Amino acid sequence: MSVLDNWGQWKDFLGSRLDQAQSEGMSNNVISDVAYQVGDYLAKNVDPKNEQERVLADLWSVADEKEQHAIANLMVKLVQNNG
Repeated sequence: MSVLDNWGQWKDFLGSRLDQAQSEGMSNNVISDVAYQVGDYLAKNVDPKNEQERVLADLWSVADEKEQHAIANLMVKLVQNNG
């Protein structure tokens, strides 16, 4: 089972990766760029596994690059606030 199969597990996974990046001194700008790259990769290469991922994929597909960065930053904020 992949972490992408379950929304809660996906958020937990992202949160732990975020904690690791911050503890290793990664700047917020770099974290933001990585979040955008991950979002772009997932949108182009991975089929959504649940309703939440489908919504994110649909939003990503209609967003311009600035809006995609905003979506990525919101995901970072979501896992920060849930952690």
